[in-house]
Amino acid sequence: MNSEKYPTRINKYLAHEAICSRREADRLLEAGKILINGKKAKLGDMVNENDKVEVVGDQKRKNELVYLAYYKPRGIITHSPQGDEKSIEDILKFKTKIFPVGRLDKDSEGLIMLTNDGRVTGRLLEPERNHDKEYVVTVDKEVEQKFIDKMTRGVVLDDGYKTLPCEARKIRTNAFAIILNEGKKRQIRRMCNALGYGVTSLKRVRILNVKLAGLKPGQHRTLKGGELKGFLEKLGLL
Repeated sequence: MNSEKYPTRINKYLAHEAICSRREADRLLEAGKILINGKKAKLGDMVNENDKVEVVGDQKRKNELVYLAYYKPRGIITHSPQGDEKSIEDILKFKTKIFPVGRLDKDSEGLIMLTNDGRVTGRLLEPERNHDKEYVVTVDKEVEQKFIDKMTRGVVLDDGYKTLPCEARKIRTNAFAIILNEGKKRQIRRMCNALGYGVTSLKRVRILNVKLAGLKPGQHRTLKGGELKGFLEKLGLL
């Protein structure tokens, strides 16, 4: 478990070892399917470096690890839909159990990574790792240079938090591209609102080296070759 600090939570350990996602780990723990040094583990238990961790029965993942680039359509929930909402899982019937890494707002569209490799979640989402995510944003009035300048320096949000400096550039009269390496809830929309702009469309077009490329809403492609190698290297998994 290289680069991980001990002791570590059992669900994080299982995810890092690519046995299952943290959510799946919680279910296995509740079912009494995880042993630490021969004893049933429970939610919140910690694993030390020399502990023996076992999965009871045939629960350990046998499928090959899968990494997908998926174009989430606007109006689709990343996961945990309510009422008549639909999630990615509802519309993408993939042969292997996979899960989305992170979130993309219901009203937003674009690239999201799907995988069965539990190690990816922490490596991609932990703020201190400073991973680039690029977006194209259309707003309700002309993008002025002073708006771009303020976005790049950081914007004070409605809760008092000031966003980190970032890259932004105007690409059309009322549209701009922005590269973030942090991910506060609805951050871009809140940044725009703080500066008097309303977002009319928001699309994520890149995560690290993986681009949306020619995908259309609802489509996906399997990462392979140099693209996959580059993605895993940037996450420190190769």
